[in-house]
Amino acid sequence: MLVGLCSVKGSPGVTTTALALAARWPDGDPVLIEADPSGGDLAARFRLSASPGLVSLAAASRRDPHRSLVHEHCQMLPGGLPVVVGPVAADQARAALGVLAARGAQAVRSAAQGPATAVLVDAGRLDASSPALPVVRGADALLVLARPRAEELSHVATLLGAVPTWTRMPGLVLVGSGYGKAEVERELQVPVMATLPDDPRGADVLCGRSSGRGPDRSVLGRAAERLARAVTHQASRGEASSGRNGQSALTSQPQLTVASSGQLTGDGVVPP
Repeated sequence: MLVGLCSVKGSPGVTTTALALAARWPDGDPVLIEADPSGGDLAARFRLSASPGLVSLAAASRRDPHRSLVHEHCQMLPGGLPVVVGPVAADQARAALGVLAARGAQAVRSAAQGPATAVLVDAGRLDASSPALPVVRGADALLVLARPRAEELSHVATLLGAVPTWTRMPGLVLVGSGYGKAEVERELQVPVMATLPDDPRGADVLCGRSSGRGPDRSVLGRAAERLARAVTHQASRGEASSGRNGQSALTSQPQLTVASSGQLTGDGVVPP
């Protein structure tokens, strides 16, 4: 299963959410790929080597993008999670993603098709021009993270029209406090797959900044597990529906639509 995570505006914690989701994935052995065009954080956070990682994966994909290639370029986080770390420098990250767009995306998809395998891709801020888009295009699920605030949700609305053409299962995930789930769904006319809490202690543990409760006991970890189970459940329903109807999951899944204004209309929101 291939799952992309991205944002549109601000810093809603895509990398932290990806770590939490991978740590609490319910089935199989997940792999996390750091494919943020702005540069990666995991190598510095966990004092890992720059290689193997995204750059070496991209180079190797030119020769033979076979199924096991992604795993060959992983390093292990302290808790045992295999990760493909992105380079710190944005220019190196963008160059590596440009190479992956040619043949490496095939290797990523092949790895995600293995038995009991989930590949999670941290795509950072995503739009139609992002070099990370070819890696997550066609993913089984693409989660768009946003803080439920007017300035972020207005930008999210502009992206949601395109997201269903990139994935068979788009999902909006709200992070932290702000507008409520029902209000966001009503104004943007899109379903919210999950809400994640602000949990600085849980985030610090996941990011290697402190010790404390593991992801199985933190508030963030428990919420991430619920999200992971929701993703796998909806994906399995989509596959079953596709099999019954003889259609692709993209056409059988409900499509996201955006309100005509494209913006929330509550207090403090810029009017259309």
